Amino acid sequence: MSGRREVLLDAAIRVLGERGVRAVTHRAVDAEAGLTIGSTTNYFPSRDALFAAIVERFAERERQNFEDLAVTVSPRSPAELGRALGAALRDSVGPNRTLTLCRYALLVESANNPALRVQIAATGARVGAWMTNWLRVIGSSHPDREVHVLGDYVTGMVLHQLAMPDPNFDPTDKLVALLESLVAGEPAGLARRTPLEQQ
Repeated sequence: MSGRREVLLDAAIRVLGERGVRAVTHRAVDAEAGLTIGSTTNYFPSRDALFAAIVERFAERERQNFEDLAVTVSPRSPAELGRALGAALRDSVGPNRTLTLCRYALLVESANNPALRVQIAATGARVGAWMTNWLRVIGSSHPDREVHVLGDYVTGMVLHQLAMPDPNFDPTDKLVALLESLVAGEPAGLARRTPLEQQ
């Protein structure tokens, strides 16, 4: 990726994350990047082209963040995985808040944009593969199914924190409880209990 193109896309991510979908215009990205009017249009002639490139750049950055985490941890138990994910979630709503807001804005935008939806799904699949493997390693009997439970739980938790920030946000204990319930399971014929039901 060329230097100027990267600068423009990082600027677009900031506009999207900090001001929302409607604020993303070619002129707004030019201004955010500190470049002359028309710079964004030269690289991305249409709004669809700009959003497709934003997803590409966003996915690259978020994947790098996740891979940085993946190479530093090797969870062997629900507690270890819960602590690692807790740290990652605190980072996502703290130092990487704008990037995370960008992800949620893109998810909403993809509801009415099939091409964007395909890109977002592909990006999520990469992260899902890591999570599925970790669930398998910590003892899940059904990691392909339970990765969706974990993913939906994390998505809702992060969205809530972004919308109504808690300065003491630390999801570690809740994540550990969820992971323990998924791994422990229940005898045949009985439904698994949620972390809240276990209290």
